[in-house]
Amino acid sequence: MTSVRRSPRPDGGPPHPPRLRAPAHRVSPRAIAQWAIESLLLWGLAFGLALGVAAWLGDSGWSGTPGWLSGRADWLPYAVGAAGLLMVIVAPLWRYGVHRWEVSADVVYTRTGWFSREWLLVPVSRIQTVDTEQGWIERLLGLATIEVNTASHAGSSEVMGLPVDVATRLAEELAHRAHDLRDDAT
Repeated sequence: MTSVRRSPRPDGGPPHPPRLRAPAHRVSPRAIAQWAIESLLLWGLAFGLALGVAAWLGDSGWSGTPGWLSGRADWLPYAVGAAGLLMVIVAPLWRYGVHRWEVSADVVYTRTGWFSREWLLVPVSRIQTVDTEQGWIERLLGLATIEVNTASHAGSSEVMGLPVDVATRLAEELAHRAHDLRDDAT
């Protein structure tokens, strides 16, 4: 399933620690739109709140406003808007470059994150349930998420941004494999 490479060190010391290869499959490119819409909604709310706070601080002349902030409250929406625009444009593309998945005969392998990366290998024999879920944004884009659950919280895995047909087929396949492996073990 995963190839582990130990690369020799030029100084003759112990080899570098093994590296996991990337899982074989990317999520759907439509996941970029999903993450952008989700981010836009979140940052749109933050921008609205920033506008309200700036208007309240500017109009009321609240006595509790620190001196350094009293004349600069109108900059708050611009700062939040710039951060939000960056997050709406950059984060989904970055996440798309990282999020990958693969299912082998005995392991579900995922890589997620964007600042922090998480590689997760879930043995098929440990799978208890496989759930398919679809939020309203995913429904609009024809995407779904599968959640592979084990008895261990740390062992559970989620693959989001899959086309609906792929997610449905994968969930059924994993459920059958896990059932067959449990039957073989008893």
